[in-house]
Amino acid sequence: MKIAIIGSRGYPYVYSGYETFVKELSERLVKRGIKVTVYCHKNLFCEFPSNVNGIDLVYISTIERKSLSQFIHSLQSIIHACFSNYDIILVVNSANGPFGLLTKIFRKKTVINVDGLEWLRPKWRGLGSKYFYFASWLATKFYDVIINDSFAMAEIYKREFGVESSVIAYGANIRYSKNPDLIKKWYLVPDEFYLVVGRLIPDNNVDIIIREFIKSNSNKKLVIVGDVPYKDKFANKLKSIKDTRLIFAGYVTNQDELAELYHNCFAYIHGHEFGGTNPTMLKALAYGCAVIALDTLFTREMCDNDKHAIYFTKKLGHLKSIIEEIEKDHSVINSLKARSRNRIVENYTWEKITNQYINLFQKLINEG
Repeated sequence: MKIAIIGSRGYPYVYSGYETFVKELSERLVKRGIKVTVYCHKNLFCEFPSNVNGIDLVYISTIERKSLSQFIHSLQSIIHACFSNYDIILVVNSANGPFGLLTKIFRKKTVINVDGLEWLRPKWRGLGSKYFYFASWLATKFYDVIINDSFAMAEIYKREFGVESSVIAYGANIRYSKNPDLIKKWYLVPDEFYLVVGRLIPDNNVDIIIREFIKSNSNKKLVIVGDVPYKDKFANKLKSIKDTRLIFAGYVTNQDELAELYHNCFAYIHGHEFGGTNPTMLKALAYGCAVIALDTLFTREMCDNDKHAIYFTKKLGHLKSIIEEIEKDHSVINSLKARSRNRIVENYTWEKITNQYINLFQKLINEG
């Protein structure tokens, strides 16, 4: 079986959810004897090996424009793949929906993993929002299989576009603390801080989390990991808030340091609103965190309703009251920490996800 993967930045370039997904899936597929080719953004690499860890790599150049680089790269990659001998083309990102017309013309069996409600994200207001909705609709018309990473998202696609999706979630690797001293660089003490991880954009609701925390009587710190790689009024406004309990850590690229922040936090607070199965949330569970999450269909699915999380709303004072309540009585937090990794074992191991993809690929090939 020969599989091409298109739509990420490449391998082993780990930057965000899609790149992690490509890494974890590709490496496991190769170990199962499947030939995998990953298309890479040539502009992002200094060296260009043709094969890494058994994965074939194809480097495609693109233009250096933030809004168009991914779009042009995917288009060129799909054209290249259409003239190559792959059994299945796996595309990630609903923005690549229109390119399914090419794979349909060339009769290439193609699967697309769409990602969240991109058309509802505040950053894509106007034309961007319309494009993502249109691209997602086109994906349902041109691709052989639509993959959603949660049942809640599959229901939305069924309601919006009248199509059934295959549901294959995202995965996570269970980890335990190895070197808690790594958090000392921020002058942190285990269990004396809350953790937020995510880009400083409106749909992650970091503004609400900060608002509620600084109004609380907590003596703990709030560590915010993440930023945006461009000048932005929203992000700058957040970082200008003066409170000695706030620590804006920016991007934490050292994965061991990031892991220890997860392992040693009192609780992880998750404000992401429009995604399906969120990699950051799964990592928090896999790393043994107590989770406090924005109440959405997606977070409730990931956390098996009340079994693995406490939920907050955007209502003024709600998260503040939760913070003050759990600090008076640590029993709920301790209970969540004790069983958080169980959720990954139950439903979100990469081995399970890999099996589901292999079964889907084999079924599509067998259909002729």
